Amino acid sequence: MTEARVKVKKSQLWRKSYAARILRQTFSQWGARLGLAWILLVAFVAVFAPFLANSRPLLVSRDGVVSSPVLEALTVGDVTWMAAFFAMLLVAWLPMGWIKKILLVLAVALASALLAPNWVKPPKLVVHEQYRELAAQGAFDWQILPPVPYSPRDYLRDQGDTGFQPPSREHWLGTEENGADVLSRMIHAARIALGIGLVATGIALVIGVLIGGLMGYFSGIVDIIGMRLVEIFEAIPTLFLLLTFVAFFGRNLYIMMLIIGITGWTGYARYLRAEFLKLRQQDFVQAAIAAGASTPSILFRHMLPNGIAPVLVAASFGFASAILAEATLSFLGLGLVDSPSWGQMLNQAVRSSAFNWWMAIFPGGAIFLTVFAYNLIGDALRDAIDPKLGGG
Repeated sequence: MTEARVKVKKSQLWRKSYAARILRQTFSQWGARLGLAWILLVAFVAVFAPFLANSRPLLVSRDGVVSSPVLEALTVGDVTWMAAFFAMLLVAWLPMGWIKKILLVLAVALASALLAPNWVKPPKLVVHEQYRELAAQGAFDWQILPPVPYSPRDYLRDQGDTGFQPPSREHWLGTEENGADVLSRMIHAARIALGIGLVATGIALVIGVLIGGLMGYFSGIVDIIGMRLVEIFEAIPTLFLLLTFVAFFGRNLYIMMLIIGITGWTGYARYLRAEFLKLRQQDFVQAAIAAGASTPSILFRHMLPNGIAPVLVAASFGFASAILAEATLSFLGLGLVDSPSWGQMLNQAVRSSAFNWWMAIFPGGAIFLTVFAYNLIGDALRDAIDPKLGGG
């Protein structure tokens, strides 16, 4: 084995041990563990929402024929969520770099989104009460219902006026103004909270890393132009920009993700610029330049792994900010119309003449716990990385 290969092996071992040490120090704190547990719970609920809350039975036997109405009604979004989830579990054990793992998960999610329409049948007209009526008529030999036997858009038309009912045995968290089950809507709304955090922060990270890396590595005129660009975007109020786009283009989740992403990259660019300004004078960077390494290789293979730590800390807080932005927009009544959202449900607590406490406590508590969980992980990660606090 040549001397160069020995150096590469030692460098890879150091990176792995450093990353493992940071993770151990981060999750040695109980706050970070509790935060991660809550995030994992939200992720599990978001991925398997159709199997946890649905008016359709999981399995049903009719005249000796067993079928799964839930599987028959899966949408392209359901398939994409599950494909990305299982791809993430798979690549976690593959021996490859973390950048390649992220790209592989994104590729699987994109491929499933593009291919799913070819074999996922578009759902027919949904009549949520039809399975309850068939069960009452004794049409089924047996059936297995989800834990929450109500869909988020099942307004219980067959049960009369069920709007704003407090928690009961039938509806553990009560019902909202149209009669839909609050727990079912909260389970499906977890997708909005998790998805907007992942996509918006991912967009901001990509833009911030590219611009911040170029600013810190080249400095000079590139740094001056980049800082002016950062100052321009920092002066744009995200909430008012969101309101403007909603007024012109309607309530679209993807536009919300895009706006939050392209206005939230400035902090990541500043952090990475500061790290790259220090790293470009280091011996290993100068050696890579002298060896004739390409600029992308120097930036993303040599410098980025050594300067990404502060950016990851900021990203954990960025998740929370993206969730709060969507919740604020939904609370103002300008969020999504066709999909349940925690902020939208929180708005219903104060929209009627009477204060419906369950519509405030449960969605508001979910927003608080999710934002608090990301902040706990961010604080623990910052403590683990900062050498002044005994980490790193």
